[in-house]
Amino acid sequence: MFLTQGQEQSLFLNKTSEKIKIDGILDEGVWITNPKVSGFWQNFPYDTSFAQTKTEVMVCYSDECIYVGAVCYDSLPGKYVIQSLKRDFSYPVSDAFVFTFDPFSDKQNGFSFGVNPYGVQREGLVQFGGGQGVTTNWDNKWFSEVKRYNDRWVVEMAIPFKSIRYKSNADEWRVNFSRNDLKRNENSTWVRVPRQYNISSLAFTAPMKWETPPKKAARNISIIPYAIGKISKDFILRSPIKYEGNAGLDAKITFGAMNLDITLNPDFSQVEVDRQITNLTRFSLFFPEQRQFFIENSDLFDRFGFRQIRPFFSRRIGLDNGNIIPIIGGMRLSGKPNKNWRIGVMDMQTTKIKINNVDVYAQNYFVAAAQRNVFKRSNIAFIFVNKQQFDSTGYSATAYNRVAGLDYNLASANNRWIGKFFFHHSLSDKNNNDAFAHASFLNYSTQNWSLEWNHEYVNKNYSAGTGFTPRIFQTNNLTGTGYRLSYWRFEPKINYFIYPKNSIINKMGPELYMDHYRNEKFVSTDMVLQGAWDIFFTNTAGIFVDYQNIYTKLLFPTDVTFTNSYNLLDTGNYYYQNLNFKFRTNQRRILNGSFNLNYGSYFTGEKASYSMDVSLRLQPYAIISLNYTHDEIKMPYLYDWVNLDLISPRIELSFSRSVFFTTFVQYNSQAQNVNINCRFQWRFKPMSDLFIVYSDNYTSKEFGEKNRAVVLKFVYWFGL
Repeated sequence: MFLTQGQEQSLFLNKTSEKIKIDGILDEGVWITNPKVSGFWQNFPYDTSFAQTKTEVMVCYSDECIYVGAVCYDSLPGKYVIQSLKRDFSYPVSDAFVFTFDPFSDKQNGFSFGVNPYGVQREGLVQFGGGQGVTTNWDNKWFSEVKRYNDRWVVEMAIPFKSIRYKSNADEWRVNFSRNDLKRNENSTWVRVPRQYNISSLAFTAPMKWETPPKKAARNISIIPYAIGKISKDFILRSPIKYEGNAGLDAKITFGAMNLDITLNPDFSQVEVDRQITNLTRFSLFFPEQRQFFIENSDLFDRFGFRQIRPFFSRRIGLDNGNIIPIIGGMRLSGKPNKNWRIGVMDMQTTKIKINNVDVYAQNYFVAAAQRNVFKRSNIAFIFVNKQQFDSTGYSATAYNRVAGLDYNLASANNRWIGKFFFHHSLSDKNNNDAFAHASFLNYSTQNWSLEWNHEYVNKNYSAGTGFTPRIFQTNNLTGTGYRLSYWRFEPKINYFIYPKNSIINKMGPELYMDHYRNEKFVSTDMVLQGAWDIFFTNTAGIFVDYQNIYTKLLFPTDVTFTNSYNLLDTGNYYYQNLNFKFRTNQRRILNGSFNLNYGSYFTGEKASYSMDVSLRLQPYAIISLNYTHDEIKMPYLYDWVNLDLISPRIELSFSRSVFFTTFVQYNSQAQNVNINCRFQWRFKPMSDLFIVYSDNYTSKEFGEKNRAVVLKFVYWFGL
């Protein structure tokens, strides 16, 4: 039964033995008699009143499934806002209804299932308390259907218990429902979520009480084999056409709240090419993991450390400077044995190969993590990572790298305080003294204020062989010698937001930010001081202006134009400034985009940057987009301006909810490369796919052929 405004919300679930047909028509007896949840609260553009768009929800369950029925009323004329018919759509830019629940009632981890008015599914994991949204890379089998009418669209869902992880015989979970109505420009939730927080935040959920607690789910066993064929040609090496074939499989076994994932001879050819970025820094760029096996349930391992101080980064496994290292196989066990503990263990083994006639030896990668809940929504977590080489004689006693770390993740009950504190130490066959890293992050946020503190310290002897720590590596361009250098980082930030009443502006306000690096002797090496003013319009458009005062200490002669020029800038202290202006249009429009202008001094010269990202949505069947970035650098010792261009047109076609085609081109003058990638996907049954991928690479100047490949891949999901 639903309790009205002013009372503590809760939801009582009745058990049914009636057979429910998932067809988007709520004509079964249980739907007719079941109490309805209504009275949604606005989250955007305001959060102090009930939603104008009416939504009614019903939930019941059987021995096998949780059932959800929802009536999403729509009183405004016009089309729904839909990006495409592709699965796992982005919630902020699509009309949608979402069911979010926390089976362990710890307000830290949960599940999210949603649909849009065209019946496209979206499922994902709610991690880190939900403050960062939903990870939609998690896939599983569930069932839904939608019916559209003139004044409403109706949702019917069935989520098998065996598709999710939960503790059996728990008499209460936690739940929230959300509705995005972009036609009205309103985001709403059943349990009120203050507008400064993500609507997926598990801090704002209500009890969902069972008539009788759900029993232990039936064991869910899935076998997912694949077969692949590839034709490729390397024009630079003038090698003959190469024909390759391969096969392998994944297996997923769920028992209770634990998952066992097994992979044998995995292949990642269905993964799209990384979106390229013009790199105007002295350090490596971060590219997120895209391979399905590593993404699923990966948050337990990936959350350790910070983005630029990671003890474990799965892209280190099976990839080496863009070269694929074959993986023999691996397994991962992860889950929650009880409410307060979460554990994960993974082991992967690669094989020995040659790259450019150089031996790359086999490696074993092992990682174990454990997390213990403390206080209301916080936890203490431990990680151990081991990378072990197997060379020509077998096990190597010296070629290894290990990291052990302890993290404390803070989240207050009201979500105002979030933070992280960690200490990690590495161990290898040498340089183990002071081989550690530590950091702290703390954020306090209300509707008007956001106060943030961050510090980092990484010792030069800290070595995360299966991690990501780019800042400690610097190279002398004259000698080609690389150095490991310790550093401190301090990063405070203050935002203040004003919410004008009866205005086209939803919120606006100033920002003060500092990003400051010092070496191990505490001498300043880099600093950015930034003042900004941000304006967020109610229609989702925005204007953002910032001014930066920058200091850089060059330790070696450096090519600051990043064009592999022999004209290097001398070592020394450099001070310069720039002004940045960004405009984002109404993202609900069929034609929308963002535009960025940046101009200022640059070391001893000047730099101007322009970028735009434009998208045309021919909903729901096509999205045509263009990303363009242009950088101009002028240095006194160069004869002319240096011009760097990155152009990326893209076309995404959705012929139905199961047939998709994506093609894009990336022209990168910095990398002197043109990449063409075309990807056809036919999802002929749930979680089973046929992929055809075509890729082509050319030089950017002469447009000479470099390499070309066509891949055919077949994946089939057997549920046992």
